Amino acid sequence: MRDIPPLIAAALAEGAATLCHCWKITRTDGTVLGFTDHDNDLIFDGTTFHAASGFTAADAEVRLGLAAAGPEVAGALSSTAITEDDLKAGRYDGAEVELWLVDWRNAANPDARLLLSRAELGRVRRGEAHFEAELRTLAARLQQVRGRVFAHGCDAELGDARCRVDLADPAWRGDGAVLTLQGPLLRISGVSGFAAGFFTHGHFEVLSGAATGWRSAVLAHRLADGVAEITLAETPPGTLASGDAVRLIAGCDKSFATCREKFANVANFRGFPHMPGNDFVISYPAPGDADLDGGSMNT
Repeated sequence: MRDIPPLIAAALAEGAATLCHCWKITRTDGTVLGFTDHDNDLIFDGTTFHAASGFTAADAEVRLGLAAAGPEVAGALSSTAITEDDLKAGRYDGAEVELWLVDWRNAANPDARLLLSRAELGRVRRGEAHFEAELRTLAARLQQVRGRVFAHGCDAELGDARCRVDLADPAWRGDGAVLTLQGPLLRISGVSGFAAGFFTHGHFEVLSGAATGWRSAVLAHRLADGVAEITLAETPPGTLASGDAVRLIAGCDKSFATCREKFANVANFRGFPHMPGNDFVISYPAPGDADLDGGSMNT
């Protein structure tokens, strides 16, 4: 059972509209932001919770057990608070969110506020001028895969400690500059020496300009008139401009053939390419099958 501070309990008993919500967002880079649906700014625990931020709380459903359901939060995109470019750049991925119920008449008093939930930002949906974000409770971590998954494909990430491909090697990366951009389709100079498809399933990173640090997965890489064209998984922020320096990292589809032929890294392949498939598992002996006579199989 949750303990309700005396002042909050009194405010609830009054029935007067003296309560508001406050959101404290702590990004993974340490940046802390505060927002409230009250008319005026509130300050407590060293954080200023800004009013007129457009933040609103959506309906929340809470169940007993380990279900991962969580509330949602919606807000307006503001140049002084959360911007569309910040969301696209992933600066809020995994951010911790605290939701407080506060009696705005005495917000500085610890007994005048109640921590309703602590969660992390999950899926974010962006509109033209607003966003909606899912708040994942700690129970959501119980749905994440732990340990290894037995599958034909590799479960390592290209370049990590298990894969051991050195992505600092110029053979696996290309630096160039943006020539033109149209939505998620970009034409890049300086990387035409790489074969078409080399960067498919790879990564794109901006090295200079106002969009420095922005990254995206690469869905497709082709050559058109000797110039590299790439299609990104996300539309770049509006701050990306022609002439900005960018970097492309080689792609890997996690297949055994790609590991062997493209990266010559079979010794570190983290999949099970020779694992029997479903057809073999459900097969049964049939007349005339020399290898299915009840004896040991010769492989």
